[in-house]
Amino acid sequence: MKVTTDKQAFELLKKVASEKGLNVTGPKGRVCRSSSRFCLGVEHGDYNGTELFGVGTDRYIWFAYRPNGSKQTRLFSANFPDDGVVEFESGNVPEPKSESIVNTWARFPYGVDYILRREGIKLNQGIDGAVYGNIPGGGMSRSASLTLNLILSTLDANCIGLDDKFKIVDMAQAVENDYIGSPCGQLDQIMILFAREGMGTYYNPGSRTVNYVPLGASAGDFHIMVMDTGTVRAGLEKSTYKIRRAECEKFVSILNKAGCRIKCLADIKDKAVYDKILAQFTGEYPDLCDRLKYIFFAQQRFYRMLDAWKAGDIETVGGIFRQDGTGLRDDYKISGPELETMCDIARTVPGVLGERMLGGGDKGAAGALVRSDSDDVLKQAVDVAYPRSYPQYCDKYAIHICKMVEGVRVYDDLLK
Repeated sequence: MKVTTDKQAFELLKKVASEKGLNVTGPKGRVCRSSSRFCLGVEHGDYNGTELFGVGTDRYIWFAYRPNGSKQTRLFSANFPDDGVVEFESGNVPEPKSESIVNTWARFPYGVDYILRREGIKLNQGIDGAVYGNIPGGGMSRSASLTLNLILSTLDANCIGLDDKFKIVDMAQAVENDYIGSPCGQLDQIMILFAREGMGTYYNPGSRTVNYVPLGASAGDFHIMVMDTGTVRAGLEKSTYKIRRAECEKFVSILNKAGCRIKCLADIKDKAVYDKILAQFTGEYPDLCDRLKYIFFAQQRFYRMLDAWKAGDIETVGGIFRQDGTGLRDDYKISGPELETMCDIARTVPGVLGERMLGGGDKGAAGALVRSDSDDVLKQAVDVAYPRSYPQYCDKYAIHICKMVEGVRVYDDLLK
């Protein structure tokens, strides 16, 4: 069953829950729906300290849940049926980063229970739950969406309210960093949790504030398109993402020892300082200087992109998106051959305003900003060219046309 609507998701969740003996219906049954995200800038900027901008997109995680009156939590994922029903009592989950959690989706609910309890939040109510998602793997933040969803649903089932959204962001990151071992930053969680329909989300890490930026009226009709390569990306803890983050942290340490007092690479904003660093360190650390090069110029492009978004100059937004892709490919070296093939195909289609890889890198999905009358042309171009390059993915790749949406929505009493 192909699930694209809330109604289809609800029916699927009711069906699988019933088959597994899980009670998610009735007056206390709810569905939490969490979105994916599309980053417009700066990809890989969160752990480097840059400002961030993106939107929530309409590929979702749906989680149907209901308090069960016990201390036992019982969950089933329709995406990973071979894992069966995951059962645990709060406080009795595997140790962080243990071998037993590496290959199961259950590491996410285990991690949520572990981190909430570590933060002093008492969980006295177990839940029955069923989950399904249609977010492509790699590039649209499936893991962040699931983690946020489980945190919010667990708190709700236990009648616990947290007004501080950044506390929720911190806990979601901790689930991935401290329990699972994935070195993610906070871009994904912020762009999902704070997303509003039809708006861009602008995050300033210096003041730790979020502002909403409407798209200028002159933007015209365009779509966000996601080109899923059909490849399977390992978790960030097993990917080049982890290496790039370590490289950036290493370079900050090297620069500090050389007398350049910075906390992160984003602190280098002055061109004269940037030029001096490259002159001093390119010979010994050419790769680390390349990482700085991407972050430095991505920050400069960021402000032009933000101004263009406000003005509705979507051509400039797309052009900067394309430039970021070149930097991610050539300087940050975080892309992959399948991703770049998708970008190469998109670049040949008139009406495609910009394209680049998405997310952690290596594999997964690429994205594009496309004039609406070029949607079908791009899809046809991908359908012809991509299977020729990668016939092994001919039945796995997909094109998604996305809208800007609310990041989190809870449906009450819809599973009666």
